[in-house]
Amino acid sequence: MTQPSFDEKHQTKETSTRDEEIAQGVTAGETSKYAVEAEVEERTTWFVWLLMACCTISGLLFGYDTGVISGTLVTIGGGLGPAQLSNSQKEFITSATTLGALLGGLAAGAMSDWTGRRLVLGIADIIFVGGALGQAVCHTVWSMIGCRFLIGIGVGLASCIAPLYIQELSPTRIRGRMVVLNVVMITFGQVVAYGIDAGFENVSGGWRWMVGLGTVPAGIQLMCLAFLPESPRILIRRGNIEAARRVLERVYSQATPKQIDFQLNVLRASVQQSILITNSTTFFERFNSIITIPVNRRALIIGCGMQAFQQLCGFNTLMYYSASLFQEVGFNQPTAVGLIVSGTNFIFTLVALKYIDIVGRRRIMVFSAPGMVFGLTLASIAFHYMTLHTGGDLVTGATYSKTWSAIVLLSMIIFVASYATGLGNVPWQQGELFGLEVRGIGTSLSTATNWAGNLLIGSTYLSLMAKITPAGAFGFYAGLCLLGWLFCLFCLPETAGLSLEEVQSVFQDGFGIRESQRMRNQKREMRMR
Repeated sequence: MTQPSFDEKHQTKETSTRDEEIAQGVTAGETSKYAVEAEVEERTTWFVWLLMACCTISGLLFGYDTGVISGTLVTIGGGLGPAQLSNSQKEFITSATTLGALLGGLAAGAMSDWTGRRLVLGIADIIFVGGALGQAVCHTVWSMIGCRFLIGIGVGLASCIAPLYIQELSPTRIRGRMVVLNVVMITFGQVVAYGIDAGFENVSGGWRWMVGLGTVPAGIQLMCLAFLPESPRILIRRGNIEAARRVLERVYSQATPKQIDFQLNVLRASVQQSILITNSTTFFERFNSIITIPVNRRALIIGCGMQAFQQLCGFNTLMYYSASLFQEVGFNQPTAVGLIVSGTNFIFTLVALKYIDIVGRRRIMVFSAPGMVFGLTLASIAFHYMTLHTGGDLVTGATYSKTWSAIVLLSMIIFVASYATGLGNVPWQQGELFGLEVRGIGTSLSTATNWAGNLLIGSTYLSLMAKITPAGAFGFYAGLCLLGWLFCLFCLPETAGLSLEEVQSVFQDGFGIRESQRMRNQKREMRMR
């Protein structure tokens, strides 16, 4: 038998030492020099861009199906039986989607831990197609509500899994940007929805085309999914190491085999911990651990807190009711004005796409949230003075000052621009907060919080406007935004530049605002050596 040479022995010893350091670093939550070496990819490959293009169709569907209802409610007329839909019927139709999304989001993460991320996206697409076709042919209010509920389940599945899937496939350097790309597609979907609403506004039965066209992108993504890989972390968990290596080689096509080995070993060390925890605990024990274990609990507070902030600020009331609101304010083409608002959302989401990994999640939130407070406060003041002659209420058919109407539109643009720059994107980075063994559960609970808040806001908006006047309602939303800004100031750490395996360690002692900055500085110094 041939004895190994001195060089081979030395290389084996070096590899063993390297693997031990990687494993110890993952366990202790410290940054490994080998993990930093594995992140040197400077170019984003065509494979990554194509991957993201396919994945972000989920965002387009999410945006389209939540945005299209605004124009539908204005143009539906007697298409569902009653000559005009009542406020309660409008709220039921709007809230049915949100209720479905709440349930879908609650199940999605844990479901994807069992089936894989890709299959759940496929199920969401099938639901989208069925729900869109059902809406297009329904003739009663309750059948419309049922189809909107079905669409909601698809939206909930996609809204939870698409960002998670993207995060697990993206290089650390651009992970935040790739998730924002999904949000860009959400806002683009809303713009497309408003454009189609405007195009079919004066067409007989046009609302059926509005809702039915949602089948097109869902069908395209369903075909694309056949060519997408599974998350490498899921593949490693299943023991399919070679398949995980092939995915990493395509994501990091410019990396050397040594760098791929480093990256694979970092993932294996992290996933090994997850496998040990998964094999030794039940689902309910892991669910309990996300509340009882301090590291997981802090991550959950931030994930759920940011999603609650995103919804309780009142933004989605604009998406659902903007056409109705601008119609009451006195604009002749309310759907077109709503397109201005959704266009602002799209443009400023592109700003976030550019800067979220450069400026960072925390800093973007700290500086953008006050703009939301200002916009909503200005809207409250404008509504107060605009409605003085109608007793503080918006009355359909009444004439309002064009100056104050223009100020309302301006305040909405300021609010939406600030929202799109920060709050529209940062909460969807939720998957990076959790360890792999509870990532599905954590993202499910965070997404469910988002849709619970959406349900609360969507189902109470019209009633709130009637009870405490538009000025009071928007002043109330401004107060909630102020509380959300304080939450970001004291609880939100900076995760940009940290790998998924490193992020969870910042919660070892508190919410990790200082610890996350220390780890980012440490990685920066390692790269400069």
